[in-house]
Amino acid sequence: MGNYNYIPSSPEEQQELLDILGLKTLDDLFKDIPEDLKISELNIPNGKSEVEVRREVEKMANKNQVFHSIFRGAGSYNHYIPSIVKQITSKEEFLTAYTPYQAEISQGILQSIFEFQTMVSEITGMPVANASVYDGSNAAAEAVNMCIDRKRKKVLVADTSHPMTIDTIKTYAHAMGTDVIIVPSKDGLVDVSALEGLLDEEVACLYVEQTNYFGNIEDCEKLAEMVHQNKTKLIMAVNPIASALLKTPFECGADIATGEGQPLGLPMNFGGPYLGFMATTQKLTRKLPGRIVGETTDNKGERAFVLTLQAREQHIRREKASSNICSNQAHCALTASVYLSAMGPDGLRDVATQCYSKAHYLQNELAKINGFEPLYETEFFHEFMTKSPINPVELNERLQEKGILGGMPVGENLLWCVTELNTREEMDELLNALKEVSLG
Repeated sequence: MGNYNYIPSSPEEQQELLDILGLKTLDDLFKDIPEDLKISELNIPNGKSEVEVRREVEKMANKNQVFHSIFRGAGSYNHYIPSIVKQITSKEEFLTAYTPYQAEISQGILQSIFEFQTMVSEITGMPVANASVYDGSNAAAEAVNMCIDRKRKKVLVADTSHPMTIDTIKTYAHAMGTDVIIVPSKDGLVDVSALEGLLDEEVACLYVEQTNYFGNIEDCEKLAEMVHQNKTKLIMAVNPIASALLKTPFECGADIATGEGQPLGLPMNFGGPYLGFMATTQKLTRKLPGRIVGETTDNKGERAFVLTLQAREQHIRREKASSNICSNQAHCALTASVYLSAMGPDGLRDVATQCYSKAHYLQNELAKINGFEPLYETEFFHEFMTKSPINPVELNERLQEKGILGGMPVGENLLWCVTELNTREEMDELLNALKEVSLG
């Protein structure tokens, strides 16, 4: 397919449509609208040339501060994105493709979703994945809905989870009449004793994140064993980059795996659009929300793709529907697939290893500066909490003057993040800046 501009219709085609309708002008299409409701003309300034528009936009863009060093994550991460990712995903045939309502006609889109599902299964270890949902928090809330039934309507959520995800789960639960109970933490991890006291025959599931909001690595195998003894399900949200080094949700014994796909080739983009992924066991396949693309053969015996299971009321009887998810983040999922293909297993593992080693270097060096001691003595991946000798907001304002985006303020403490993009020089620059702050 050639590189053409996307133009909906030419003036000649518009006139042909008007002739078929027996109309003379486009205004005739709106003749039933009262004249007093119409706007006769728009007060729009004269057009500008391309170079003039570029200068105006650059002026506006210069009002933003672009940080040369980023040490903040908390759900949105600054990873390197190979050039080939945007090169492929910006192709016109991908950008202009719409939700495939007549799905089997859209074999290319279905194949791209099928490949994405396959990669999510490989990352999570789970046998079945769906076509994606809107973001990681949305995936968590949908996973909770998969576990609810008439007898079990209590949901346990670790308070080590991302605050926005907790809020999203609560929002869903409010509409579903579900009780959300927050499991307290101890030393930055799920409090196992508290969890044991909360498990009863009405609890449907436990939601926990790996790594958790504080960056710490939970003992998910132990948590799975505990909840399964209570015939309760475990929902395990994972960082897909960390999954290259840590045990998969399947290996830990989780029933459902979810996560935020932003680290897989999606820019931070001021918070979106992002990508929620979901995977589960064979037993729970029919409860997965949204779409699942399957592979089959056509009437010629050739490989073909079809939409298989859909849990939305549009496709099945409303009283049997378990979700109102009507679409998926197809282009974001495609981006994640291209990123994973470009990186390969070794590349993904290398990124994860760099994140891990660089984060541990920074934590060790921060601990040498008075006031920045680690908050928790637990193992972590690429995020960690430290104390702060001064108000974290004030500290970040001082770092901002040097072009550094510091850790996320969490109460009186700081949540730091390090990725493969943070160089030794950047980390040493941060350390020097923090020494000035602590001494000042």
